[in-house]
Amino acid sequence: MTPTSRGRARLIAALGVLLISIGVALPAHAASYEVITGTGSTWSQNALDQWRRNVASNYGMTVNYSGVGSSAGRRDFIQGSVDYAVSEIPFQSRPEDGSAPEVPPRGYAYMPIVAGGTAFMYHLTIGGKRVTNLRLSGAVITRIFTGAITNWNDPAIQSDNPGLAMPDKAIVPVVRSDGSGSSAQFTLWMSKQHGDAWTAGMRSQFPTPANGKAQSGSSGVAGYVSQGYGEGAITYVEYSYALEAGFPVAKVLNAADYYVEPTADSVAVALLQAQINNDPSSPDYLTQILDGVYNNADPRTYPLSSYSYMIVPTEVGGVFTTAKGNTLSTFASYMLCEGQQQARDLGYSPLPMNLVLAGFDQIKRIPGNTASTDPNTCNNPTFKPGDSPSNNQLALTAAQPADCDKRGPNQCTTGTAGAPQETPVTGTGSGGAATTGAAAASGGGAAAAGAAATGTGSAAAVYDSEGNLISGDGAVAGVATALPFTLASNGWGWQQSVMLGAVILLAAVIAIPPVLSPRLRRSPKSGRSDAAR
Repeated sequence: MTPTSRGRARLIAALGVLLISIGVALPAHAASYEVITGTGSTWSQNALDQWRRNVASNYGMTVNYSGVGSSAGRRDFIQGSVDYAVSEIPFQSRPEDGSAPEVPPRGYAYMPIVAGGTAFMYHLTIGGKRVTNLRLSGAVITRIFTGAITNWNDPAIQSDNPGLAMPDKAIVPVVRSDGSGSSAQFTLWMSKQHGDAWTAGMRSQFPTPANGKAQSGSSGVAGYVSQGYGEGAITYVEYSYALEAGFPVAKVLNAADYYVEPTADSVAVALLQAQINNDPSSPDYLTQILDGVYNNADPRTYPLSSYSYMIVPTEVGGVFTTAKGNTLSTFASYMLCEGQQQARDLGYSPLPMNLVLAGFDQIKRIPGNTASTDPNTCNNPTFKPGDSPSNNQLALTAAQPADCDKRGPNQCTTGTAGAPQETPVTGTGSGGAATTGAAAASGGGAAAAGAAATGTGSAAAVYDSEGNLISGDGAVAGVATALPFTLASNGWGWQQSVMLGAVILLAAVIAIPPVLSPRLRRSPKSGRSDAAR
């Protein structure tokens, strides 16, 4: 070996050591994460699926999740067949179907993961034009889903919508056929606010109205409404599904007499009045009490606002191990902080500081926890370092609703959710488009417009005339299409700059000498090589 070759070899070896020492061998770190699996809520599944993609890309972490409904998720956790579950309601001591009480054999905790609004996605046209600005009061919604109002031209619906000439068309209320947190949240609200019309209390199993249809999962009900034969249908589903399907949702009348859309801001404002069960000895510790939300007098409030829980183990058992706790705690910390940056674009509302702090307390109880629980390094959009837990940056900056969203003779023409286009005024009211600022809070907004632009505007699944799935997987097309965010701990820093420079230098050391060597050995006078002489 020539001196030049030996020098090249030493330099390559040194660069290799440098690359390894500054972190090129990251796959070894990623491989230290155990695979974890969970089941449960479809209400929060769009957010979970995006976050799972993010940590797979950034951490090399595999987090499996199947949206089988909140009730099924809780059963799986009790059986010990999953590492975690997701639900909008806690374990039930007296299940409504008469089954045995839901009592997990191992310790557990409820950890808030994402907030949002239970929305009323619909499919309606008037004179061949799509309606995107429907308004409904709580009393009318309750009567629709109990089968008491069966036609879109009912006087009560017309009263809510003075800017529309409501058509003579049958209403098809689409409900969940499986046990779901969506049904539980919706029925709890009806029982608290309209108990004269809904007397069944909170139910995760929703009875199908005589004029209605029942579908499994959030994607099932949203998929039915979005089909061509779904015209005239309305369903209750998390706002995210309407955004991604390209369909509108009804603005709901709040306690201040304004019709409001469930945007990230209106949910954040509403949840300022949420209370939390802070009794550690209670089986419902950290679960939400929403009476104040339903009756929040702030005009910006969406009344059916709530949040979802991840049920995490606080003891080893079933398929869960301490090694898996490292993965679960890291994923949980990511969701509460960096993951909340995407909540708005996905159709949810980021968790405020008080719920994040409560979540941190539960992460600390997970066996094998290694995650950060420092709020000062938590990249959550609702608070800044030094903020009070009672503050919410989204609520502080949320715009007031437009004047045309107040109950009365006028009606805003701006669209909502995944259908931000305006609806022409066809009724007796004067109508009027919302101002730009108000539209961001209660009528469409930038997030809705962006989601509509990136989604496909239709459901991936195809159903027959009875609503049975005949092709596709039942998922709403375009769900959770936002690009993954980079984890705070994996951002571009000096290590990455050194790595890039080292890689470039290594490539130069390997590639350039073979190109230059013949030229250097050639005599400029004779054109012969030194060896030939």
